[in-house]
Amino acid sequence: MTLPALGNICLFYLTPLVVAALVGHLAGGGESGLAALLPYVLGFAGLMLAGEALWRVGLHFLNRTNGRGIEWLGTVGMDELLAKDTAFFHDNFAGSLTKRILSFSGGFENFADTLTFSVVANLIPLSFASVVLWRYHPLLVVVLVGLIIVTGFLVAPFIRRRQVLVDEREAAKVRVSGHVADVMTNMETVRAFAAEEREAAEFRDRLAEQHRLSLLSWDYANLRVDTIVAPMTILTSALGLLVAVALRGGLGVEAIVVTFSYYSSATRIMFEFNQIYRRLESTLTESAQFTELLLTPPTVVDPPDPQPLRPADAAVRFERVLFAHGDGPPLFEKLDLEIPSGAKIGLVGRSGGGKTTLTRLLLRLMDVDGGRILVGGQDVARLRQSDLRSLIAYVPQEPAMFHRSVRDNIAFARPGATETEVLRAARAAHVTEFVDGLPDGFDTLVGERGVKLSGGQRQRVALARAILRDAPILLLDEATSALDSESELLVQEALWHLMRDRTALVVAHRLSTVVRMDRLIVLDRGRVLEQGSHRELLQSEGPYARLWHHQSGGFLTDEATLDAPSAARLDRVGRPVAERKGSA
Repeated sequence: MTLPALGNICLFYLTPLVVAALVGHLAGGGESGLAALLPYVLGFAGLMLAGEALWRVGLHFLNRTNGRGIEWLGTVGMDELLAKDTAFFHDNFAGSLTKRILSFSGGFENFADTLTFSVVANLIPLSFASVVLWRYHPLLVVVLVGLIIVTGFLVAPFIRRRQVLVDEREAAKVRVSGHVADVMTNMETVRAFAAEEREAAEFRDRLAEQHRLSLLSWDYANLRVDTIVAPMTILTSALGLLVAVALRGGLGVEAIVVTFSYYSSATRIMFEFNQIYRRLESTLTESAQFTELLLTPPTVVDPPDPQPLRPADAAVRFERVLFAHGDGPPLFEKLDLEIPSGAKIGLVGRSGGGKTTLTRLLLRLMDVDGGRILVGGQDVARLRQSDLRSLIAYVPQEPAMFHRSVRDNIAFARPGATETEVLRAARAAHVTEFVDGLPDGFDTLVGERGVKLSGGQRQRVALARAILRDAPILLLDEATSALDSESELLVQEALWHLMRDRTALVVAHRLSTVVRMDRLIVLDRGRVLEQGSHRELLQSEGPYARLWHHQSGGFLTDEATLDAPSAARLDRVGRPVAERKGSA
């Protein structure tokens, strides 16, 4: 960082001394022949070369510092984001987070360059200039440093005010980038509702607001700060020259030349002060916007002294679990639920009953407010999150796809899997039935969020991923909801093969997908209404039997009432009793 400063000393502060010595030599009647002047010329050229060499070497090391700094900050930023809990990403735009983390790491280059080239490379030479001027006369230093300090005090209040404007400007930029990312992610929805003009108008409004706030911050610098700095630079140069001329009798022509040169360089620093601050404040503001996200620690964290992963089996137990979403009322109050190792459990009930929340609590994407969850006899809160999730293969309601190949999306579950293992999982999930029709087969990029695949195809890829995971616990949250009836039958057979000797927790609205489960658990508003096998629950003629009756095409309807008595009685296979008698 100091090499460019030394280069500037050679280029802008030592060369004037050579020139001043040359002027003094000629003014004093010295020889003007080539031999007499050659040492001055060679000295001037040598200092110029030395200055350039110091700059080149300094840039060489600075480039490597910038590269390491950008890499390190990018790694730190990504690690911090990955440590955040799921709720954090629900509250922030993906595009805004992308812009912030890239500005956080990429801003290091601008910050380091400005600090090196505009601050250190000017302050160190200025100190050198002060020493030289002091040797001529202390008053030259007092005038120079004094006016620089006065200028700093004059512009400081305006800079603080401008910082507020810069914060507002950068926040507007984040809103613009967030809107762009939101529209791009949901482009099919925008087109389906013919909302292109509406979204374009919204973008123009946000961009206009960014433009307005940018002009406010820029004009404030130009009309307030620069109108103070510019006159002060002129005043400093004029006073410096006046003092040097006034002291001419004791200084001589060489001192006047050096004083004029040094004051010109110093006033250039003053004139660039606003530009230097603008670059630094822009970089620091963008970085601050990212670090603000890190001030709130994640709610789901690894324990300080985690237990080693030593599950006795694949049993799952919920013990007196208390949980509420945010500040809302409790969803689960002292919930007790035991799932033996190897059991196949179906979770059914109306939307909002807590089925998906149970799976997310088991994955520890959220933490319970009370009670505990045990896997293999170990409290999940005392395990590393990565250790816990290594025991679970999960297929969510909306299968998440990376903008990568089909093969990469399947292999994501187990990066070290062989090609044979990936193909075996793909065949088991019936992915091979459609992948041959894709442009590049398994190497076809599926697009952002898998938009190039149908909903059923995405679900098959997600199932193949779960099959490849080969974990002792299987979580399926509506894993076949996007499949047609024929595909569902094929995939269900693959799932039953996968669930063999594993603990399976299957969330379903389509009751036909869970009739073969060992046990069905009916949830409503966080309460377990009843549990048992499909046949047992139909015989009890309780909430599950009413759900079975109210289904249309295998799906639960919103009108299905769990607590009210049913108008029709059902036989053991789910047919209304009146219908059975009539048909007889």
